[in-house]
Amino acid sequence: MPKMKSHTGMGKRVKVTGKGKILVEQVGKRHRMESKSSHVTRRMTGTVAVAKVDVPRVKKLLGR
Repeated sequence: MPKMKSHTGMGKRVKVTGKGKILVEQVGKRHRMESKSSHVTRRMTGTVAVAKVDVPRVKKLLGR
């Protein structure tokens, strides 16, 4: 059986920490910014961990 290829798009969107946690950028900060408050935009900065239910799917796409 051939090797499973990793999903290159997912590899560009996520970062795996040393302990194996999967981090992604916060969503919702690309457009329609004038209608969002400063509080909301500050809250959307940085990275967050992927939800527990999505971790197996992401790891499968990464080939881990």
